[in-house]
Amino acid sequence: MIDLLLYDTYTREKRAFTPLQKGKVGVYTCGPTVYDYPHIGNMRSYVFSDILRRVLEYNKFDVTQVINITDVGHLTSDQDEGEDKMEVGARKIGKSSWEVAKFFTEIFQRYLEMLNILPSHILCRATDHIKEQIELINTLEVLGYTYKTSDGIYYNTSKFPEYGELARLDEKGLRPGARVAVSEEKKNPTDFALWKFSPGGIKRQMEWESPWGIGFPGWHIECSAMAMRYLGETLDIHTGGTDHIPVHHTNEIAQSEAVTKKQFVQFWMHNAHLLVEGEKMSKSLGNIFTIDNLVERNTDPLSFRYLLLGARYRTEMNFTWEALSGAQEALFALRSRMQEWTGEGVVNEEAEEKFHMAINDDLNTPAALAVVWEVVHSSNISEADKKATILMFDQVFGLNLGKSQEREDAPQEIQDLVELREQYRIAKEWQKADQAREQIEKLGWDVQDAQDGPRLTKKK
Repeated sequence: MIDLLLYDTYTREKRAFTPLQKGKVGVYTCGPTVYDYPHIGNMRSYVFSDILRRVLEYNKFDVTQVINITDVGHLTSDQDEGEDKMEVGARKIGKSSWEVAKFFTEIFQRYLEMLNILPSHILCRATDHIKEQIELINTLEVLGYTYKTSDGIYYNTSKFPEYGELARLDEKGLRPGARVAVSEEKKNPTDFALWKFSPGGIKRQMEWESPWGIGFPGWHIECSAMAMRYLGETLDIHTGGTDHIPVHHTNEIAQSEAVTKKQFVQFWMHNAHLLVEGEKMSKSLGNIFTIDNLVERNTDPLSFRYLLLGARYRTEMNFTWEALSGAQEALFALRSRMQEWTGEGVVNEEAEEKFHMAINDDLNTPAALAVVWEVVHSSNISEADKKATILMFDQVFGLNLGKSQEREDAPQEIQDLVELREQYRIAKEWQKADQAREQIEKLGWDVQDAQDGPRLTKKK
């Protein structure tokens, strides 16, 4: 038995994972604010949470994963100032906030599919759970954790002695060296909005009646309300990016534990940032890229997934086009080997044990990938056994290494074109998909779409 070791951000230690309920695991993954295109840095979080889920399932746990969609209440400033990002997004593209939310939710789901990220068991929207959020705020009010200002209902962080433990905030509730704007009406710098009032004389696109007046929920309350609704008062695992630690997740803990008097999360797990060419992503630098941008450069999105597997999820990672190209070459080489190998094999026990030890060491995907290449280059394992072993590993990697088995007679150039066409089809880039088909046909092959994937036949 190999223990599954996971790093918990709250305790700052790696320890053996044991679920609250034997054999069952609940995972809550902080989802996107659907006001713009998710970039590749955003998508690193979901590849990480997908690997986590796959590792849990590899360890025979029955997993329930919940991902939220933030479609209201996320202001442009974490200090509860500025506009709702949904209103900003609506004005930017000339659609209603509801249309913007639907459009970018569909984009997000498409990117998940392109990266072969397993669909969450529950995808919940903040706007579908206003009732639960109001009820939670009302309970906090009854318990004495709230106060009213001219623009909303706020959580009084001084009432929660453990506030800031997750982020290791100092005694004043401020990050060391950070400058935090303080509203004149706030009792403490770290107090945060639970409910915001609609501005006087202005009708927002998204607003609701509440015991405190017409308005909308703050960003943080949605995750507490929805996580506890679907996974109970204490969660096994909660994931997100490291940027969520000092504010969003810290506030989730405060409002949830104030109500339940129980530990909110057993394991907090956070992935580190993704840099681009050594720089933080920003519009001014023009280095914000989406999954569609990768496809436009003839990159298989699963090459990006392979690239991410080459770094520990808690390590800051630098994206370069050169590194992505190298990842694609490695992925295509691995696919080529898989297609060359034939026969019914069995999983190599020694390799599986090495692999299992790697992934159970806090999702050590670089070490697990190294085991794959050891198997590829081994002279002591038959080709059939190599194929069976790596296909088992791919249950965790999610690289679809067995997908092209029916095309094993086609040259690699043709197979790559078929993969590219598939990505264009997923992205609904029909013209580009047709162009890829034409290239395939010019090279002497026909491609037909079947329920289990595209099939290639050589022209006679």
